[in-house]
Amino acid sequence: MPTDTKSGARFMQIGEVAERTGLTQRTLRYYEEKGLLRSPSRMEGGFRLYTGEDLERIEQVKKLQKLLGFSLAEIKEMIDAEDVREHLRTDYREAPTDEKREILLSAIEATKKQLELVNGKVAQMTDMRDIWAQKLDRYHELLQNLPE
Repeated sequence: MPTDTKSGARFMQIGEVAERTGLTQRTLRYYEEKGLLRSPSRMEGGFRLYTGEDLERIEQVKKLQKLLGFSLAEIKEMIDAEDVREHLRTDYREAPTDEKREILLSAIEATKKQLELVNGKVAQMTDMRDIWAQKLDRYHELLQNLPE
């Protein structure tokens, strides 16, 4: 498998990534089209080459879909905010002290957006749980009131 001569990172082709992640190649191309994945490097023949970082992002997308039921648009927002924070993290390390305040304020805003999305999902799930709990309570009440 090819490696990046600069970093020594191992690249994987789309078939291997699909196998490792349990997704189809078509899904991976769709994620790329929607901006959930960065455009991968390509071999001379045009074959996509993915890195370990790409695999981590794919797993993050899957987790957001399955765990929180996020739509692809919501996942895109989460990933975009994560990218902003990653860039800010790099800038922060190299920035003079007087610029660090602005960088931190930007990181706070990006993180707030992510937290708002998660809190929205949690609120929806809580509402749904409460409705089912009320139904369950009502069924128990009806059961108790049945004549013997």
